[in-house]
Amino acid sequence: MYSMTSDLPATINAAASGTWTLGDRTVHRIGFGTMRLPQTGPALTPDAVPRDRDQAIAVLRRAVELGVNHIDTAAFYFSPLRSANELINRALAPYPDDLVIATKVGPARGLDGSWEQHARTPERLRAQVEENLRQLGRDHLDLVNLRILGTDSIAERFGALAELQKAGLIRHLGLSNIRPHHLAEARDIAPVVCVQNPYGIGASAEQDEVLRLCGEQGIAFVPFYAIAGAGRERGTGAAGTGEPPQVEAVAKAHGVSAAQVRLAWTLHRGPHVLAIPGTGDLAHLADNIAAGALHLSADDLALLDAAHAG
Repeated sequence: MYSMTSDLPATINAAASGTWTLGDRTVHRIGFGTMRLPQTGPALTPDAVPRDRDQAIAVLRRAVELGVNHIDTAAFYFSPLRSANELINRALAPYPDDLVIATKVGPARGLDGSWEQHARTPERLRAQVEENLRQLGRDHLDLVNLRILGTDSIAERFGALAELQKAGLIRHLGLSNIRPHHLAEARDIAPVVCVQNPYGIGASAEQDEVLRLCGEQGIAFVPFYAIAGAGRERGTGAAGTGEPPQVEAVAKAHGVSAAQVRLAWTLHRGPHVLAIPGTGDLAHLADNIAAGALHLSADDLALLDAAHAG
């Protein structure tokens, strides 16, 4: 896991990362993302190799034991024989009272795993919400993020989810993969409790702007690919190769991995920033959660900010 000279505590718990109020629920700022859980190797591919079921269930249960109470998932996170939602249901139901399960709608995959056209109509979005409900075994969803592609209006789609919220199928609403103008458009329709966008060291100025806007408006910013960084392959967990020298230097000084430094830096970007690193490996899970306790000095942050600016 980490060396004897590591600056991380011996006892690992997500509570060390601090808390944020996500809608009306308090969550630890280190959570868990399930994209990698249904398979080994790259995620979201038709020919993915299913992960051992017992291993996946053990990781989910261990995450909760280590204090994780914010899990990110989606009905389109699946491989042959494995579905992230159904693994969550099997591992964690009946669900702990403090557990927030966030899912997302918009992207669509066929039964063979191939990508299909995004859901853009109220009917298709409702069908995706209902599929998440069925797989998770719930009568409502804690949080649903509308994930989009492109820059066009999201009013009709977000409005459809707001109607499902009024009907009691959804507790809170969020957005994913958006531009700044989408946030303003959505907030005119219904409250937004979180934004999930790609973010990490090396992210674009536009993503910095979305992070800043969320902080000003009291909205959680939930980065994905925070460990992978810009330009890394999706879902492979390939952090640690070709790292900027500043990341390597800070990691060496603290006796931790580059991935842990990336996670800690991301959390230092603001109290409203939550992390959802994913893995199917118990040791990596512990490393990710432990990163929430890593304190970065002003000098560390200056180095890492320089790497971020490029």
